[in-house]
Amino acid sequence: MQDLEFKLSLTLRIDWSEMDTYQHVNNVNFMKYMQSARVQFWDVTGLAKLYSETKKGPMLVSTKCDFKHPLFFPGNVTIKTKVEFIKNSSFGLYHHLYNDEGLLCAQGHDVAVCFDFNIDKTFRITEELRQVMSKY
Repeated sequence: MQDLEFKLSLTLRIDWSEMDTYQHVNNVNFMKYMQSARVQFWDVTGLAKLYSETKKGPMLVSTKCDFKHPLFFPGNVTIKTKVEFIKNSSFGLYHHLYNDEGLLCAQGHDVAVCFDFNIDKTFRITEELRQVMSKY
């Protein structure tokens, strides 16, 4: 998959506290990096604002990460994100995580549903929201 397909990019500094006994970034931190990228997507698409105004917004239902190479301190991780699919009430995000040298260190997949927290039910993605999400 070409990086040109990824419209969102987020670079985070790797903190020393994220290291494990093997002197590389602990695997749980990869999930935190993906979470930061997911939140960036929610912000740029208006999903975070929708939730704050209506209590209707995205809810993560699945996440997966395949590890390719370790990350190390000191350094940065760059997470590139794109929409993988949009269905009736759910959508998927695909992530690539890179080190400072541009080496692909992990690939991740998230699935979220659009959820109305007022009534504890999913809601259908509107055409307007679908168009905004499709830009990414």
